[in-house]
Amino acid sequence: MRRPKLRELKEAVRALFSPAYTNDFPRKPHKPFERFRGRPYFHEEDCTGCGACAQVCPAKAIEVNDEIKGASAKRKLTVHWDTCIFCGQCEANCLTSKGITLSQEFDFATTEKREDLKQTIEKEFVMCECCGEPIVPQDQYAWVVKKIGLFSFTNASLLLFYLRSVGLALKEKMTPGDKSAVINRSTRLKILCPRCRREAVLKS
Repeated sequence: MRRPKLRELKEAVRALFSPAYTNDFPRKPHKPFERFRGRPYFHEEDCTGCGACAQVCPAKAIEVNDEIKGASAKRKLTVHWDTCIFCGQCEANCLTSKGITLSQEFDFATTEKREDLKQTIEKEFVMCECCGEPIVPQDQYAWVVKKIGLFSFTNASLLLFYLRSVGLALKEKMTPGDKSAVINRSTRLKILCPRCRREAVLKS
């Protein structure tokens, strides 16, 4: 019969009287390391609603739905935690780098409905003042104006949006669903979608 190796025996005895190498979870809360990729969260004040996070999500865990109601429209962004693979692509490709970030939360098992494992935020759209179609979320327009600064004065739509946001211009009343608006030279001094802007330039 072979004798056990002394080194293995020494390690076994030492392990009997040593504390555990693993964390005492779930009896004690576990604190992940700093760069741990956990549950993603939208931050409504920093999110522009551009939808870039949904485009780069490999698991299709982020859903973007646009709802048009008369002369207004909203964009709903939903992140589904039950299908998220915590890759971090949404955070890496966020327009503002702060609109959606991964937290350190990892223990979110639940016995409730699976549909509850999500977060939803809403963003108002900027509407075309000619055809009434939604252009981009208002927060995205505001971000562009802030990003390019004085260059926003070279674009009539951005200029009007900025002047209205600071109270220096009035907002025109729109008729919900009105597609028969006449496009002429003066139409260029409105907030327009790319199609109406192109038509207004050609007709002027």
